[in-house]
Amino acid sequence: MTKAELVEKMANDAKISKAAAGAALNSFVTNVTKALKKKDGKVTLVGFGTFAKVRRKARKGRNPQTGAAIKIKARNAVKFKAGKKLKDAV
Repeated sequence: MTKAELVEKMANDAKISKAAAGAALNSFVTNVTKALKKKDGKVTLVGFGTFAKVRRKARKGRNPQTGAAIKIKARNAVKFKAGKKLKDAV
């Protein structure tokens, strides 16, 4: 499902305009992003799941084309853990 398809579904389900549904979706994405940027960023939607920021350690990797060893820097990543209702539905 694309963003446009999701906006259309949201608009139909909530009986609002596509513009309002698009604004709501953009607000959701923006606010989840802001929350995850914080030190211990975490967003929990009961029944749906949890978005959490995790720290990935620096590690060694390999260039698949040349086989040469490379260093991969430490970085932050986002992890999603599905909630019980979502797991049961899928």
